[in-house]
Amino acid sequence: MKQRNLSVGIIILAVIAVAAVLFGFWYVSTRNNLVRLDQQSEAAWSEVDNQLQRRYDLIPNLVETVRGYASHEEEVFRAVAEARAQIGSARGVGETAAAAGEMESALSRLLLVVEQYPELKADRSFIRLQDELAGTENRLAVARRRYNESVMTLNQAMLMFPASIVAGNMGLQQKSYFEIQEAARSAPQVQF
Repeated sequence: MKQRNLSVGIIILAVIAVAAVLFGFWYVSTRNNLVRLDQQSEAAWSEVDNQLQRRYDLIPNLVETVRGYASHEEEVFRAVAEARAQIGSARGVGETAAAAGEMESALSRLLLVVEQYPELKADRSFIRLQDELAGTENRLAVARRRYNESVMTLNQAMLMFPASIVAGNMGLQQKSYFEIQEAARSAPQVQF
C-alpha cells in the first residue's frame, strides 16, 4: 500500500512538473511574441518618422520656389512654416499625427496658390520638387499603413486572453493608430 501511494505521489508530482514546464514554455513564447510585435511597431513608426522628415526637408525648397513667383502670399508661407515647426516639437503618435495634419492642410493651401501661377507650374525646379514631394507622400502612405497594421497586430495580441495576462505583467499598453485629422479628409477648394 505504501509503495502504491508512493507511485501515485510520484505520478502527481510528474504531472505537476510537466504542467509547470508547459506553462513556462507557453509564457516565454507568448512574452517573446509580444516583444517581437512591439519591436515591429516601433520599427514601423521609425519608418513613418523617416518619411515625415523627408517631407519636411523638401518643403522649404518648395516654398522658396513658390515664393519667387508669388511673394505676396505671405499668409500661406507663414502657415507652412508654423506647421513645420509643430512637427519638430511633436511627441508621440497623437501629436505627430496632429502636426502632420496641419502640415497637409498648409501644403494643400500652398498648392492652391500654385494653381494661380501657370508659369510656376512650368518651372523645372518646381516640377522636380513636386515630383519628389509626390514620391515622398506615396512612401509616407505606405509607411503609415504598415505602422497601423503592426499596431493592429500588437493590440490584438495584447487583448486576447490569456496573452493579455502576459501583456499586463510586461506593462505593455495599447498603441495609437496614426490617423489623419478630420480636416484633411476633405479636398481643398480651388478658386480661380
